[in-house]
Amino acid sequence: MSGNIRKMKSELGDVVQYHLPMGDELVDMNALIEKKIKLSFDGQINSIYSGELIKKSYSQGYSYKEMITLAQCDSCIVKPEKCHYHRGTCREPEWGEKHCMIPHYVYLAVSSHVKVGITRHTQIPTRWIDQGASYALPILQVPDRKTSGEIEVEIAKSFSDKTNWRKMLMNEVADEDLEMIRDQIYDDFADLIDDFGLDDLEEEVTHINYPVVEYPTKVKSLGFDKNPVIEGTLMGIKGQYLILDTGCVNMRKHGGYFLNLEY
Repeated sequence: MSGNIRKMKSELGDVVQYHLPMGDELVDMNALIEKKIKLSFDGQINSIYSGELIKKSYSQGYSYKEMITLAQCDSCIVKPEKCHYHRGTCREPEWGEKHCMIPHYVYLAVSSHVKVGITRHTQIPTRWIDQGASYALPILQVPDRKTSGEIEVEIAKSFSDKTNWRKMLMNEVADEDLEMIRDQIYDDFADLIDDFGLDDLEEEVTHINYPVVEYPTKVKSLGFDKNPVIEGTLMGIKGQYLILDTGCVNMRKHGGYFLNLEY
């Protein structure tokens, strides 16, 4: 089987179900766990936006031109507190209205340790699965992306907004009481929350189980630019990583790469 890939699609269940978009097909990746697989890259990359042939991928699958012109590749996607839609300078106002000027959640998640993050309301629980969170809890609902980013920046002064991806892949996950931490945030940031006119949330913690039969004790990162042929026994999937007995591959990083899959 072969084709250009995109980030894996996921569905929350007793165990997360993963499918890899490959060309026009969706490959059931859970069915390949504990099987030997071989992924080969011959150098072809196509933009995940336009489909055009590109020499190098930017922002996980775009051409350089797209990276510097599309709203979805703007720096405010990584740092939403820098959203400039209100100034009338959004690269694509219609895209901004559809993706940024809609309700967002501020949440707590544990992939290795407690971190604060934000996501569109339509991306729960996909966002948590993509980052390999073992459990997560929404704590605030806000009207737009910029507001969520401004609040995240303040809370991140007390709680990290980064994931230790190596610990996440080794399943070194802290045992935290997210509801207690949420209540602590409500107390510590009461003035900030009041200034934005937000209400407390009483959501339940979502627990996420990944299809992994064995976690690595040491993480070896593999990528197709340096390793055009990656093969080994698929031991599991977590976040957007394939965990092989030979190393771990971030599939999202390789969006648009034309791969051949053998199993």
